[in-house]
Amino acid sequence: MQDRRWWLTAVLSGALVVIAGAFAAHALEGQLTPRLSAAFETGVRYQAWHTLALLAVLAWRSSARLPGQRLAMGLWAAGIALFSGSLYAMALSGVTRLGIITPIGGTLMIGGWLALAAAILRAPPRG
Repeated sequence: MQDRRWWLTAVLSGALVVIAGAFAAHALEGQLTPRLSAAFETGVRYQAWHTLALLAVLAWRSSARLPGQRLAMGLWAAGIALFSGSLYAMALSGVTRLGIITPIGGTLMIGGWLALAAAILRAPPRG
């Protein structure tokens, strides 16, 4: 299987999205301030969207491998770790200073989208 590690990364991230969402809905209900609860939920939402994006690019790569797709996936994976991870850690620990990491992760996520756009623009037109 091509891209086995990327597929594994994406499906484990998807599992974590479900676990984190359920954890927030059940175990954390009423345990966090509204601000920290919203931060946790934002982490889940952004992780979910970028996990879906990883899966979409992996599916796309099975028929059309472009330079830049792996870069986009790497930036998204790092972005998920830093953006969502910092929000999860901040919400669970109450250490709001961890929020300084969040924009770095967001920047990586944006970079992933821009890397994908560059890959598309560099690709030769088909059909």
